[in-house]
Amino acid sequence: MTRRRTTARDHSWETATNRLRIDLAGRDLRRIVWPAQQIRPEGHALEVLWGPFFFVVTLVIPLIVAPLVVRDLGGIYARVGARTLAAVLVCGFLWGLGSMTLGKSFAFIGLSLAYALNYGAQIIFGSMLPLLLLSPHEILTQHGCVILAGVAVCVAGVVVCGRAGILKDRQSQPATGQPSASGQPRMLAGLALGVVSGVLCACYALASAYADPVGKEAAQNNPDWAAAWAVTALILWGGAVSSCTYCVIQLTKNRTWAHLARPGIGLTLLLATVMAVLHDAAIFFFGLGWINVGNLGVPVGYPVFMSFAIIVGNIHGFRTGEWKQASPPASAGSPPASCC
Repeated sequence: MTRRRTTARDHSWETATNRLRIDLAGRDLRRIVWPAQQIRPEGHALEVLWGPFFFVVTLVIPLIVAPLVVRDLGGIYARVGARTLAAVLVCGFLWGLGSMTLGKSFAFIGLSLAYALNYGAQIIFGSMLPLLLLSPHEILTQHGCVILAGVAVCVAGVVVCGRAGILKDRQSQPATGQPSASGQPRMLAGLALGVVSGVLCACYALASAYADPVGKEAAQNNPDWAAAWAVTALILWGGAVSSCTYCVIQLTKNRTWAHLARPGIGLTLLLATVMAVLHDAAIFFFGLGWINVGNLGVPVGYPVFMSFAIIVGNIHGFRTGEWKQASPPASAGSPPASCC
């Protein structure tokens, strides 16, 4: 595909367009939580929702979309070589494992603290790992220092958001006045799981960086939006191994396979599909954004991607009344953190 010469004005427009794509990705990523909130505790087991969700996210959508929209998909993968494919698939596997680990951390430290640790670790490692492993010479340059400063600001915002969420959760829980004997070990385990989940989830950024040859090869005979699917599908297929395997284990362990035939399962499957479409739309826009930015597309784009997900999540929480009963210190911390 022949590309015309770009002027400075064209470059500014493309930069703004790519930033908008990454912002849209963050918006859609956080919106996948809304359908999950429609499942009541007295309904189906959680793995009955998340199993179909990951199945559609990692297998159904990419297996349908990628071969349809990417010209010569098999040839692209063959030309980039087995080493590139293996690196992307392994990082995708670790990303899927991180999603499972995040779910485990909820039971130990609650949603707000778990998400704060996960998102903070994702912003740090999702930006720094690709930069250190693939572009180490850029770290001490002027734009490298700007990236480091931007990551620090993003992490500061995550810390404040996490603190506000913890205060809100603490207020909503009745005080028992009796500390648990196992509280400290559970807290330490939860903190470790939260950080580890963020590091593993950040492997999506690393997979994107390793998939740069795939994107470039696909762009030779495909438009940018189709080339982005060549990258996205490959990462998702790696994540399918860990995420779908875990859900199968949970369905078997908890003996909840029969729930997939219960009355009302249609709504659960519909919600799982809606969540899957929003999720894959989010990471598609992220891929469409960074693939055109250059060597530093992932280190720059991933913190923006995750930060915008936090901002949209906070706005959604205020809109749905989630913070209505929160104390002033808790509710006052979220808006400035989002601005940060």
